[in-house]
Amino acid sequence: MNWTRQRERGSTAGLRLMAWIVTRLGFRVGYALLYPIAAYFFLSSSVQRAAIRRFQRRALGREPALRDVFRPFFVFSATLLDRLFLLDGRRRGYQLQVVGLDLLNERIARGEGCILLGAHLGSFDAMRAVADTGCPVEVVALMHQNNAVNAAAFFAQWGPRQAAATIPLGQPDAMLKAKECLERGGLVGILADRTPGTGKVMRVPFLGAPATFPLGPHILAGVLGAPVMIAFGVWTGPRRYEVHFQPFADRIAFGRRDRQAALEAVTRDYAARIERIARAFPDNWFNFYDFWEEMDAR
Repeated sequence: MNWTRQRERGSTAGLRLMAWIVTRLGFRVGYALLYPIAAYFFLSSSVQRAAIRRFQRRALGREPALRDVFRPFFVFSATLLDRLFLLDGRRRGYQLQVVGLDLLNERIARGEGCILLGAHLGSFDAMRAVADTGCPVEVVALMHQNNAVNAAAFFAQWGPRQAAATIPLGQPDAMLKAKECLERGGLVGILADRTPGTGKVMRVPFLGAPATFPLGPHILAGVLGAPVMIAFGVWTGPRRYEVHFQPFADRIAFGRRDRQAALEAVTRDYAARIERIARAFPDNWFNFYDFWEEMDAR
């Protein structure tokens, strides 16, 4: 099953309840409630459990224990809790360890716009929190939002400034807005691991088996002509994150004659980078669906 056809779980009412709890009772109570919340979603979806088990089996190189399979459900819940605080500007008590920021700052100092390629690994809000501590340039995110309408609407209301810095993919002016941001020397983030259901895709090796990756983000990066870095922020404990920036390409270029080969090479490189991150932080994998497209056939 493609992730775009997977029913959104949770509700706006549930998010509002959690927001009320953390606002009135604080982080510790909210964090304690994560265990029953994560357990509910873990126990109530056999499909998502099976998908995570397949991922964990490949990432860990062994048969995962029940705890291994539960961890991504819990960590995902923890990042949603943190999102309520980070979007509200309440960063007191949070520890953000940043790796590779000097490389990104070199780009910024030269006035170069930069594309940040990420994945559904960890928290994009952790990277935004780094930007909020003193990034001198504009930061926007290109994102698919059709599969999580309720959550997107809630968080847009909760953090309107960050919502304004999000460009929904699929809109006619999305590329134009991204280009304008880069021309101003800004940063454009895009998650490049999920296929949107339409558009060009390619199957490349990922954790020992072919998986489908979208070509759109790489084509977009080539059209925009900006430097590209891999960026991700992983949850490492209560209120603790590691944010990483890694060089990927000075420019992504596709010639007419070798276009397909160049696309395959950049997609393979991206998948290999994400594979290393997934192995290092398997509990931060938030693709709760059949990533290798093999479950429907069984």
